[in-house]
Amino acid sequence: MLGKKPKMLAKPLGFLSRFARDVRGNTLAIMAIAMVPLAGLVGGGIDISRMYITKTRLQHACDAGALAGRKAMGGGIWSQSNGMPNATAVKFFDANFPVNGYGTRNLTKAFSESAGKVSGAASVEIQMTLVKVVSKDWAYANLAVTCDAEMRLPNTDVMFVLDNTGSMGDTLSGDTSSKLAGLKVAVKCFYEIVAREDTNVDCDGGAPSGGVGSQVQVRFGFVPYDMNVNVGKLLPSNWFPDSWTYQSREQSVIYGQWNSWLDSGGNPSTRNAGAWSGWTDYGTAVTANNSTACSNALSIPADQYPTAGAASSGSNESDTDFRAYTDLTQSNYQRSYNSSTKRCVIQVRTRSIQRRATYTKVSSTTPGAVAVPAWLYKPVTINFAAMKNGLGWNAPTAISLPIGDNFTSKTVTWDGCVEERETVRQASYSPIPSGAKDLDIDSAPSAWDATTQWKPTLNDAEWVRRTTYSNSSAYNQNAITTFTNFTGKGYSCLKEAKKLQQWPDPADFDAYVDSLYENGGNTYHDIGLLWGARLLSPTGLFRSENEFASGGGEIERHLIFMTDGDACTSVSNYQAYGMGWFDRRQTDAGSAPTDGCTTSGTLTQQVNARTAALCTAVKNKNITLWVIWFGVSNPTIEAQMTSCATSGRFFSARNSVQLQQTFRSIANQISQLRLTK
Repeated sequence: MLGKKPKMLAKPLGFLSRFARDVRGNTLAIMAIAMVPLAGLVGGGIDISRMYITKTRLQHACDAGALAGRKAMGGGIWSQSNGMPNATAVKFFDANFPVNGYGTRNLTKAFSESAGKVSGAASVEIQMTLVKVVSKDWAYANLAVTCDAEMRLPNTDVMFVLDNTGSMGDTLSGDTSSKLAGLKVAVKCFYEIVAREDTNVDCDGGAPSGGVGSQVQVRFGFVPYDMNVNVGKLLPSNWFPDSWTYQSREQSVIYGQWNSWLDSGGNPSTRNAGAWSGWTDYGTAVTANNSTACSNALSIPADQYPTAGAASSGSNESDTDFRAYTDLTQSNYQRSYNSSTKRCVIQVRTRSIQRRATYTKVSSTTPGAVAVPAWLYKPVTINFAAMKNGLGWNAPTAISLPIGDNFTSKTVTWDGCVEERETVRQASYSPIPSGAKDLDIDSAPSAWDATTQWKPTLNDAEWVRRTTYSNSSAYNQNAITTFTNFTGKGYSCLKEAKKLQQWPDPADFDAYVDSLYENGGNTYHDIGLLWGARLLSPTGLFRSENEFASGGGEIERHLIFMTDGDACTSVSNYQAYGMGWFDRRQTDAGSAPTDGCTTSGTLTQQVNARTAALCTAVKNKNITLWVIWFGVSNPTIEAQMTSCATSGRFFSARNSVQLQQTFRSIANQISQLRLTK
């Protein structure tokens, strides 16, 4: 009996065992237990998605606010117009992320500015949904973003080609200062916007600061122009020959016979007598008992006058005779007796006089003919190699020539303006002919071909020549021998141009702009536009400096061409193509060129035709050409300038205020706003 289980326990134990082994219905319990963490996991996924979307919206709102605030600030300051840029930033933020939007609370946002960069920060709390069942501490989550925006340019080159002709000294109706003064302010305010540096003028929008940063290269260059441009010393000296032909003069002689000295009435006399000097002792004093003895003791030399043949200069010449003048010294003597010392001495005083005589021109073989120094005016080859110093230039750049008044040596200094390369004469330069080397923007000169090289303007070695002195317009291309110092040419050489360079110090920029001046010169648009293009071109004379930024990046290029007048020329201007009447490099050699300050003048027509061709050439080099007309309305000229400009890049300004607004508009268009984060 002892080894047997009680039968009464078998059923209960079998039931429990079966119950333990039976899993039917457990799923419901497990699911009930698992619902809490499962709801948290699913809710977390939904909430994370909501957080991502909300933070993205918050970031967009911050970015929009920073961008709008920086754009509203423009070239000015953050506090301008009672904090308008900040208010604009907040307004744009609110438009993109409303208060309590997306199930959020406790929204904060703030914007500030430093060195031209607008920075923003925003935060918000977002309510959790199902994830909060896991923990009450997860009922809200905090989201925060930052943003900033700054005015960042691409690498940018800006070349100013600025009219500095005589009319820029005028004052427009309604203005209180000259057009040139208004231009200087406009250029400085342009620099403030683009370079983000503060100049010495007050511009709209307040004072900028901070610069453009080291990541961006921004350069400015200048070409002031009237009838020429001052660019020569920016070029290596081997781009110039050693000599060139100028309309100059050499010493010669005129043969003739002198007649008597005459006064203005035809009588022998002195002319233009100066004041007598004081008496001075002449010779050695002798002993004399009285004044009578003094008179007997000394003899006074007679007044001495040079002979007629001593005349060496003259004016008012004609075909047969001229009136020659010469400076003489006239002496006057007296006996002076000193009774206390009983000494007698002759004293002398002098005065300067000028006399004249009639001189009849005769052949050199005429008996009694006298050779008198005179000037032979003609084209003269002048060697200026002494101005060169290796590939550079000596300082000062000057040479001595035997062309001074009274046949003396004269120091001729080169100021930096140039005569252009060889050209051809055509009615149209579209397309530019190969023979017009002057209109070639990119090609460097050949050291062995003077037609491809530039030449220094030597103003003090250039003369007009006329058939008669009294007729100021009787120009003559023939060589002329005369005693006359001809006058009458027009010449101007302005402030030296500047190659493209960075101007990190606004004081340097101010100083250069303030130094610009008008010199009364006429208007030759072509020469200004030509050299602006040469100094800006990425494929030309300065390719190594202009092709890429210093860091190797691409460069956007802009040429700003401003003028206040139509082309205005004169045949007596000594300009980039010599003197029009005598050199005739731009006009038909068989006919005399004419003056003109409208489209009708022969030289003016050439200037306009060359300008139009250069406008096209500049635009074909992927340079944005901005053109500004500054002055009263002129439909004809404004139509020409509109055609010159890149499409949509022509502006007109009627006064200095409008000119500043125009430069500001261009600067804002050149500037590109981009987010940094």
